[in-house]
Amino acid sequence: MKKPLILLFFALASFVSQAQILDRKDLKTYKGFFDFYYEESTDKIYLKVKNLNEEFLYVNSLASGVGSNDIGLDRGQLGSERVVYFQKAGNKLLLIQPNLKYRANTDNELERKSIEQAFATSVLFGFKIMSEDDRDYVIDFTPFLMEDTHGVANRLKQRKEGTYKIDASKSALSLERTKAFPENVEFEALLTFKGEPTGRNLRSVAPTASLVTVVQHHSFIKLPDDNYKPRKFDPRSGAISMSYMDYAAPIQEDIRKRFIIRHRLEKKNPNAEISEAKEPIIYYLDPGTPEPVRSALLDGARWWNEAYEAIGFKDAFQVKMLPKDADPMDCRYNVIQWVHRSTRGWSYGASVVDPRTGEIIKGHVSLGSLRIRQDFMIAQALMNKPFAESDDNYQPMLDMALARIRQLSAHEVGHTIGFTHNFAASTNNRASVMDYPHPQIFLKNGEIDFSKAYATGIGEWDKVTVAYSYSDFDQNTDEEKALNQILKEAQNSGLRFITDSDARASGGAHALAHLWDNGKSAAEELKNVLMLREKAISNFSEDNIKSYEPYSVLEDVFVPLYFYHRYQVEAAAKVVGGLDYNYAVKGDGQITTEAIDAKVQKETLDGILKTINAETLAIPKDKLNLFPPRAFGHNRSRESFKGKTGVAFDPLSAANTASDMTLKLLFHPQRANRLVLQNSLDESQLSLDDVIDNVVKQIFEKTNEDAYLNEIQHQINVNVLKYLMNLAVNDESYFQVKAIANKAIRNISQENLSLDMIKMQYNFIIKEFYEHPEKFKIEASPKIPDGSPIGSDMCNYNQN
Repeated sequence: MKKPLILLFFALASFVSQAQILDRKDLKTYKGFFDFYYEESTDKIYLKVKNLNEEFLYVNSLASGVGSNDIGLDRGQLGSERVVYFQKAGNKLLLIQPNLKYRANTDNELERKSIEQAFATSVLFGFKIMSEDDRDYVIDFTPFLMEDTHGVANRLKQRKEGTYKIDASKSALSLERTKAFPENVEFEALLTFKGEPTGRNLRSVAPTASLVTVVQHHSFIKLPDDNYKPRKFDPRSGAISMSYMDYAAPIQEDIRKRFIIRHRLEKKNPNAEISEAKEPIIYYLDPGTPEPVRSALLDGARWWNEAYEAIGFKDAFQVKMLPKDADPMDCRYNVIQWVHRSTRGWSYGASVVDPRTGEIIKGHVSLGSLRIRQDFMIAQALMNKPFAESDDNYQPMLDMALARIRQLSAHEVGHTIGFTHNFAASTNNRASVMDYPHPQIFLKNGEIDFSKAYATGIGEWDKVTVAYSYSDFDQNTDEEKALNQILKEAQNSGLRFITDSDARASGGAHALAHLWDNGKSAAEELKNVLMLREKAISNFSEDNIKSYEPYSVLEDVFVPLYFYHRYQVEAAAKVVGGLDYNYAVKGDGQITTEAIDAKVQKETLDGILKTINAETLAIPKDKLNLFPPRAFGHNRSRESFKGKTGVAFDPLSAANTASDMTLKLLFHPQRANRLVLQNSLDESQLSLDDVIDNVVKQIFEKTNEDAYLNEIQHQINVNVLKYLMNLAVNDESYFQVKAIANKAIRNISQENLSLDMIKMQYNFIIKEFYEHPEKFKIEASPKIPDGSPIGSDMCNYNQN
C-alpha cells in the first residue's frame, strides 16, 4: 500500500507544479491556431496542444541568411514542408510525420493501415508533458525551436566551409516575428553556429567566421479544407508535378499517381464567361526593394494576370507591396523578395505545397539583387562609346537591365504558381517567360540596336500552361477532354514544350531547346551573334567606362562581350548529333523522335568551326593596351579573365578558354556516340569521322602569317588534341568512338613528324598519351568567367 501512495504523492506534486506554469506572472500569452506562452526569465516558449492526432503543416525556413551564393543559405530560403501531428506516448508528446509517399486511397481502413505499417514514419521530436488539463497538454517547445532544422551546419560542412554546431550560450528565441494567428503560428530563433572555418566563402561574408548567426523560422499551419480538387499531371502541360504511390489502385492502372501543383482558384460564378475569383492569388513585393527595380518587378509579375484573364478570370492575379508590418515568411503571404549576396547568384521560385494534394499554399520568389548589374554591364560593353560625351549617359544600359528584371520577375513567379521551364519557347517568337532569355540585339544600319533586347508581357505558351492548370470548368464539362483540347490547340498552333534535362548543353540532344539562345535556327543565330560580337569589339574603347574609372573596370566590362557567343555555341553544338522529339502521348500525333536533318547538322557544324577560328578568338592588337595590369584595389575575381602571364593581361589564355568551351561541347562522348549511331542508321547522316575531319582540317592544316594569330592557333590545336584523347579513353565512349578518335590522333602525329619545334611538341604530347594512356586526364584550360545564365549562375525552382 505504501508504494502506490508514494507514487500518487509524486504524481500530484508533479501535476501541481506543472499546472502552475501558466499562472506565472512573466508569461506573455499568444492566442491562435496553437496557443503558446513566452517566459522571459527563462527564455522559453510553452506550447499548448489541444487536439492529438490531428494533422497540420509544419514548414521551416531562414528569416536571415549567410549572404554567399556558393554556400546557398539565403534570407527567405524555404526549407521542407511536412504534414505532422502530435501523438501521446506515455509522458511524452511525439511530433510525427506520416509517410505520404506511399498511400492507399480506399475506404478499407485495414488496407490503409497495412500501407502505413509497411513504410517508415518519422518522429521529428519528443516533448515531455509539463501539464495536462482535460486533454490539453503543455509542453516546453523551446528545444525544438533551437534545433538546426534547416540544416545550416550540414550545408557548411558540405560546402567545405568547416564543421559547426549550435552554441547554445550565443543563441536565443527571437520574438520580433513570433506571432499567433487563427490559422497559423510563427516562431523564430536566433541560432549561432560555432566552428573552425576552413573555406574562403564563409570568411568573405561573416564578420567573425568562427561564429555564424542566422535566424531560423518555424511555421505551424492549418491544412486546407477538402474542397480542393487535384488536377492530373500531363507531361505536355509545362506544369510542375507531385506524385505518390497508391497501393489501392486497380492492378490495370498506374500505381503512381501524378498531379500538378497549383494555387486554389475558383470563379465566383463558374457559369459566367468572365468572373472574379472567390479568392484571388495575391503576391506581395518586398518593400526593401529600391526604385527603379521595385516598379520593374511589380510590372513583370503583373504580366501573369493577362493569362488568367484569357481563361475567364477578372483580376484573379494581383501584385501589391507587402505591408511594412507583415512577415515575408508568414505563409499567408505569397512573396517576392529582393535578396542580397556577396556575389551574383541564383534566383529561384519556391512553393509551400500541401503534400496530400499538390495545392500551393505559399509562393516565395527570391531574386538575387546583383544580377541586374550584369545586364547593365552587357549593355555597357555592347554600346558604342556610351561615355564619350557624358558620364550620365547610363539610361540606355539601365533600360535594358530593367527590361530583363521585368522578365525575371515574371519567370520566377511562374515557378511559384506551378510552372517549369520551357526551353523551346525561344524558337517560337519568344513564346514563354519560362525560357531563359538571351538579349535579342541587332545590327541596324551598322549600329547595334537594343530596342527589342527582351520581350514584354506574357507569352502564348504561358497562356497554355495557365489554361491547363487553372481553368475552372463547370459541372457539365468533361475535364479530361477539355484539358486535352487545350494541349491539342497549342500543338496545332506550333507551340513546343521542352524542359530542363533535355535542354542542358553537356550531352544534350534536343535541337530546339536551349538555354539563353534566340531564333529558330541555332546556326543562323550563331552567325548573327558572332557578327554582333565582332562589331562591338571593333567599337570597344576607353569610352565604355566613365571618367576616372580604372582601366581594370574596362577589362571587366570586356569579359561578357568577349564571351558573348557562349550560349549560342551551346545551342548550336546540340544540333550536331541532335534530335527532335516531344513528350508525346499515344494518340496526340506529335513526333516521337527523329534525327536532325544531315544538311542542318552540317551547316551548324560550319558555324561552330568559326568559334574555334584564330581570327574570331584573337582580341585585336589595338585593344590590348586597354587592359594593363590590374589597378591597386581592383584585383581579379571569379568574373575576370584567367591567365598564365602573371600581372599581364593574357589574350592567349582567353582564346584557350573560348576554344575549350566549344570543343568540350562538340566532342562530348555522348554526342560522339549519337553521331556513330545516327550514321549507322542512315549513311547520309553526319558521321563522327566527318566532324573530326572538319575540325582537324580547319585547325591543324591552317597556317597564319601573323605570329600572334599563330600562337592563338597553337592554343586551339592543343585543345583539339586533348578532347580527341578524351574521346579515345573516356569510359562513356563507344568502342567505335575510341577507334575513330585514335585514328585521328595518329593521323595528326604522322602529318607532323618532320615539322617545326611547336609541332614536334604536339607529337611529344601524343607519344606521352600512347605510352601512358592510363594517366591521361583533361588538362583544364583557364576557367571561363562566371556568367551562366545572364545575370546569375543558375535559376532554380522547387516546390519543396
